Amino acid sequence: MRQCVRVIVFNGDEEYASTIRSDLLRVPGVQIVAEVDELGLIQQAVSQFPAEVLVVHLDPAPDVVLPVAAEVARSRPDLAVLVISESTDGQHILTAMRAGVREFITKPVEPNMLAEAVGKVVQQASTTVQVGSLISVIGTIGGCGASSLAVNLAMELNEICKKHNTDSGTRNVALVDLDFRYGQLGTMLDLQADYTIADLAETPEQLDPAVIDKAMVKHSSGLHLLARPNQFSQADQITAAHCSAVLNSLQRMYEYVVVDGPNRFDPGGSAVLDLADTNLLVIQLLVTSVRNVHRMLEELREGGYNLNRFKLICNRVGRESSHLGIEHVEKTLNMKVMHEIPDDWKSMSAAINMGVPLIESAPKSRLRQAMQELAQKIAEPEAAQSAGANQNKSGGLLGRIFSHAGA
Repeated sequence: MRQCVRVIVFNGDEEYASTIRSDLLRVPGVQIVAEVDELGLIQQAVSQFPAEVLVVHLDPAPDVVLPVAAEVARSRPDLAVLVISESTDGQHILTAMRAGVREFITKPVEPNMLAEAVGKVVQQASTTVQVGSLISVIGTIGGCGASSLAVNLAMELNEICKKHNTDSGTRNVALVDLDFRYGQLGTMLDLQADYTIADLAETPEQLDPAVIDKAMVKHSSGLHLLARPNQFSQADQITAAHCSAVLNSLQRMYEYVVVDGPNRFDPGGSAVLDLADTNLLVIQLLVTSVRNVHRMLEELREGGYNLNRFKLICNRVGRESSHLGIEHVEKTLNMKVMHEIPDDWKSMSAAINMGVPLIESAPKSRLRQAMQELAQKIAEPEAAQSAGANQNKSGGLLGRIFSHAGA
């Protein structure tokens, strides 16, 4: 578990959305738990989502927005309200300060100004929030193996946690299926869910540990699964707010939350990207996959997302490809591949068809070893970096990979 600052953002200016998101997500430990663009939704977001900071962009109508921000500051002294505006009107600033607004930040915002304001909130906080790491696994092309990777990564992280956590009651790893219509994580683990994410989405305000625990399906290994809805019709009822509330709650209960998805860059997908500490983009050595990643990265960059939180995982390496290699992908995308998963369809297809993870069906396979190494890079980055440095001295390829993973 690690210290976290949860932030709610109000911004009614679409052109400023990427800037404010970029400024916030470059601050280590910051999670945007909700983004709203309608003034009437601020109070609802504040009451629904646990957060330490509310960031309010006053422009282009500071006279209209400021009274709402001031009211939140007066009624919720436990919530640090920060406002951003190009206005230098003394009356605006005085109104904000009298209401208890922590910081009035004038535009243009210097790169470190917002980070310093959020950091000050952390230092002044009487208590710190401890949350687990959220890891999203995102497929970049159909059938690239993202779901299989999510299942086996979660299983390996669970094994690492069990070595460190001797308390049998500790909740180590939650696996979440965000493919609301066609997700197959339950099938891959031979689990049948009576309650799913759709049941949690019905009453997000009641997401206490007992409610969540009822919805989680327990695997014999100790891994907990939150399955996709049992009915197609339920998928349409799950909103971005539901996703954010569920994932936020899970992070307060588990060391790691591994998410299969998002599959689309819609509001629900954006909610996951705002919360995630690490986003694994699963690619293959195919032009179609690389082109999709290029488009994704451009969209993410324009949207203000911190690309340091995105890592490339190349799956099925070793399959015959006479035109593309790892070096071509890295040069095209201007991003290093964090980890390579070897092509071993025999082992993987057997595991899927039997409904068991690789750690049980093929524990000594190269494929399982690669999954284990990926989990170690995420859970123990310092150890992985040290191992990579030793490999690099002998000129091995792993040295380059491990070195990047710790960056």
